[in-house]
Amino acid sequence: MKLIYFKQSLIVFGVLLTLGACDTDEKLGVKGDGVVYETNFYRNEKDAYSGLVAAYDKLGKFAGAMENGQLLFLNSASDDFYAGGGGVTDQPGLQVASNYSISPANIPPAIWADYYKGVARCNIMVQKLPGIPMDPALKARYMAEVKTLRAYYYFDLVRMFKNVPLILAPLTKEEIPNVLQAKPQEVYAQIEKDLNEAIGDLPLRIPSNESGRLGQGAAVALLGKVYLYDNKKAEAAAQLAKVNGPTLGTSSMYGYKLLDRFSDLWNHGNKFNSESILEISYSDKSNADWNNFERGDDEGNLVAQLSGMRGYARKKLGIDAGLPDYINGWGFMVVTKELQAALKGDPRYASTIFDAAAARGVDNADVNGLIKYDDSYQETGYHFIKYAVVNDDIKASNPFLNFGVNAYVIRLADTYLLEAEALGGTGARAQALLDAVRLRAGVTVVPVSIPAILAERRLELAGEGHRWFDLVRTGEAAAKLAFKGFQANKNEAFPIPYSEFNNTKMVQNTGYPQ
Repeated sequence: MKLIYFKQSLIVFGVLLTLGACDTDEKLGVKGDGVVYETNFYRNEKDAYSGLVAAYDKLGKFAGAMENGQLLFLNSASDDFYAGGGGVTDQPGLQVASNYSISPANIPPAIWADYYKGVARCNIMVQKLPGIPMDPALKARYMAEVKTLRAYYYFDLVRMFKNVPLILAPLTKEEIPNVLQAKPQEVYAQIEKDLNEAIGDLPLRIPSNESGRLGQGAAVALLGKVYLYDNKKAEAAAQLAKVNGPTLGTSSMYGYKLLDRFSDLWNHGNKFNSESILEISYSDKSNADWNNFERGDDEGNLVAQLSGMRGYARKKLGIDAGLPDYINGWGFMVVTKELQAALKGDPRYASTIFDAAAARGVDNADVNGLIKYDDSYQETGYHFIKYAVVNDDIKASNPFLNFGVNAYVIRLADTYLLEAEALGGTGARAQALLDAVRLRAGVTVVPVSIPAILAERRLELAGEGHRWFDLVRTGEAAAKLAFKGFQANKNEAFPIPYSEFNNTKMVQNTGYPQ
């Protein structure tokens, strides 16, 4: 999809919409300063498409932002990574997530705000679409997409913050003081309602020229995951079975199939492959630079830059040994020794972790060293490489913000393991689902059980943003994250930023100062 960015307040239905087109053939004829009055918009099919693209836009924050990007933030909060970087003050929002000194005053506000901007854009479309003269089938599809997007945004909000306002229509300034938080169960009920209403109007499969848009399979997979978090295991298993297919190893009704090799998932040219269910597209062709970063032109995958090793360079011995020509990165997402030990001996290790310290030797001056690099904060010698890029990947004038590496939000191995869990971790079907993931990885099968499934999720999905959620929902967070300072009955939800309490009736989450 060609992106057009709408600037808009957190939950207020503003009078003005600011447009900035990254593709000239998508210009809307807006004059002067690029501002169009809302009353003059949403008039036709073209306007509806622009509004749809705006609703999709906030998906890009997943791996396209720094400390307020979900992937970096949640990985830093997990037991698999330290925030890393140049020091305790480098991207402080990641540091406080990593050491659990997080508070309403220091949590990156955009972690909350970007999701509600996405919700607001969806709410406008839900309100405006019925009145736009356009093809009824296309209108139904657009409505289904924005309802699925709204469900996605709320699913992450309720999982991260637990007590969130449930806003389903644009708000005026006069309504904001009355904003209250909904019970989590009410939020889950609305998510499930949106998804169930949307699925039938989404296409069964997405053609290649529409890659990145939502189809039935993505919505069904999301619904199955939501049901599991909502403790509706039978409903979760039923939905996930549709995604996974009745016969494992063959394409499901949506065309999904595990790739033959785990390593093929991390070939960055292998986009929207048969295992991809919900994938976010990033571009190396945007105009992103420091003067406009995170104000509209943030289309590149920032995890690729931020997780690269600081000062990395190959020595002659490293070049001769064929070590990758990784970029000089910023050293975030340092792998913990706990994750390294869990993956050691597993074939997936080679696509997940790079043993930097072993390759460097004693220090950067070691004559037997293959590489040199500078230690990150809380350096362990192990670095994350699923999103790693090499110097040949540099295409843009400002490459730091413009790496075209896509990110998986949901992929088939994830839904295999979720279905096995929803089935109670027992029975032939659950065993077959677990076996399929392990055999593809090249490891021997083990008897299925809930602990075996959860352990497999850690190995298979390392660094993909699932681990913190898995620990919290299974009640393991307090034990697994104690070494980082996690406190039970507090850190299962993040604090709501102080900036969101102005002129509302919201209350802070348990354990944090009001």
